[in-house]
Amino acid sequence: MPAPHLRADRWWLSPAVTAAGLLAFVVYSTWRAFAGADYYAAPYVSPFYSPCLADNCVPMKGGADWGVVGSWWQLSPALLVLIFPLGFRLTCYYYRKAYYRGFWASPPACAVPEPHKKYSGETRFPLILQNVHRYFFYFAVIVAGILTYDAILGFRDADGAWGHMGLGTLVLLANIGLIWAYTLSCHSCRHIVGGRLRNFSKHPVRYRMWGWVSALNARHMQLAWASLVSVAVADLYVYLVASGAFSDPRFF
Repeated sequence: MPAPHLRADRWWLSPAVTAAGLLAFVVYSTWRAFAGADYYAAPYVSPFYSPCLADNCVPMKGGADWGVVGSWWQLSPALLVLIFPLGFRLTCYYYRKAYYRGFWASPPACAVPEPHKKYSGETRFPLILQNVHRYFFYFAVIVAGILTYDAILGFRDADGAWGHMGLGTLVLLANIGLIWAYTLSCHSCRHIVGGRLRNFSKHPVRYRMWGWVSALNARHMQLAWASLVSVAVADLYVYLVASGAFSDPRFF
């Protein structure tokens, strides 16, 4: 047929919106990652900077301020830790689909041909490296555990006393809830929980867990976007409080 495709709808809108959303996050996160400042306002710490592994970290009362890398690191401490959640998301099955379509037009949409003459999928370098996703999952679980600890520390006041809660506490709790939901909805997690089994009836506990993960997996796309927005909002909130733009409202 003479036309490249027969779609008469606005098929380009979805990949365009996806590309715009991902690009906005990349621009914002790059700015914040290289800023190296205004990421801690006791008791809140930005998810971009936790755990803080360099000696040039702002001292955090009871937080994940470990400084294991040493004083030789002079760049932003966020660059030491963001590689793990970034690697997990960059190799995620959904995000691969999103940025393949949004940025590379591979393919741009269903029933719309690619502009590329050749297609090798993920069988060659560098895209074959996407297979490391299953290993980044384990690092993502560790980071999520640390961010959970950070959210719990949000029930302290600026002096470290427990039994207090502010708006920032709710922001961090919502963020870690979405991060856990996204992480556990991962296809690799689903395979780890229920894969390599010949008979589910002989493994009732794993089957029950596989059912829970599968229910989350059905919402993996929505959770991917929701957690991406929440981690940016959590960082922005801590930045605004740490920079003195406004004071954290305390409920008790």
